[in-house]
Amino acid sequence: MNQSFFHIKRAILILSASIWGIAAPGVMAIELSDGTVWFEKSPRLIKISSTYSQIYLRGSTYYFTLELPQDVGEQLGKVVINQRQGFEDIRFKLEDTRAFVGTNGERGESLTIEETTQDEQTGAIAVKFGQAVDPGKTVTVGLRPIRNPITSGAYVFGVTAFPAGEKSHGIYLGSRSLRFTEGSEIDSHRR
Repeated sequence: MNQSFFHIKRAILILSASIWGIAAPGVMAIELSDGTVWFEKSPRLIKISSTYSQIYLRGSTYYFTLELPQDVGEQLGKVVINQRQGFEDIRFKLEDTRAFVGTNGERGESLTIEETTQDEQTGAIAVKFGQAVDPGKTVTVGLRPIRNPITSGAYVFGVTAFPAGEKSHGIYLGSRSLRFTEGSEIDSHRR
């Protein structure tokens, strides 16, 4: 009974942190009685970058890089990316989504994507992997916008990671921004 109460209390605290957009870096393993799976330790959002930072430019890819610690406890099943701030909503070519092990600068094997969907209400993009990603790996998801935004400035994206499984609870990893400018600069992250 006491152990069950402890797990419920911890689940409520983590859920509250996730709802309010607070990253939970030291999450303990939780499996609720209904079978909902949680990470033992939170994955980390390492970096967000764009191949091009010029406004209104076509052909960019936005890269979202996550690190799965060896002791994360569960495989990564899905990543949800949500534009949280910006002067306009950026539209994406969902069918061009890609994912791979490693970073944009040091790409490893390509990962199969089962599906990429976008919530019509929130605009959140869910990228579900065809095969779950094992702990101890760095993973990068690439989203292709139809074009970069028309208005220069910072555009903030939040990232949530979900363990593999039918019933899994995501952990909000935090947010990072992409800055778009006028001119013909090529982002230094392009390789």
